[in-house]
Amino acid sequence: MRTYDFAPLYRATVGFDQIADLMDRVLTTEGSQPSYPPYNIEKLEDDSYRISIAVAGFSEQDLSVEVRENALIVSARKSEENAKHVYLHRGIATRAFERRFHLADHVHVTGASHVDGMLHIDLVREVPEALKPRQISISSTKRIEKDVVDAKSVN
Repeated sequence: MRTYDFAPLYRATVGFDQIADLMDRVLTTEGSQPSYPPYNIEKLEDDSYRISIAVAGFSEQDLSVEVRENALIVSARKSEENAKHVYLHRGIATRAFERRFHLADHVHVTGASHVDGMLHIDLVREVPEALKPRQISISSTKRIEKDVVDAKSVN
């Protein structure tokens, strides 16, 4: 098992602590990663994404989608109405869950829909105008000629 020490990164940089925290979070091994419920992450366009989570057995009232501190938190709690049922075989898991997705800067949730047992969450990356690359026009100036003229007037 490899472990990485990010202390030199903290000592030598300013403002990159989020990257180190992200790397630390990704590299930590918590034993088993939760696999319930299964999900997909799709890239629809250059700046458009969709997270699809299989939520069979849950209604819209049982599901919660929340954005908090650059994290998308999807959770579900099954209502107690169905506790009266007696199952001979229970293959559809409807246990409570909480799934977290860490969002990059400028990624926003635009909507969510519950269709055919799938919860679809649409996201878009909206980079502010101030952070987008911009083209700087280059103007030609006669600076070299001015220096030559100044040198002639001195002599």
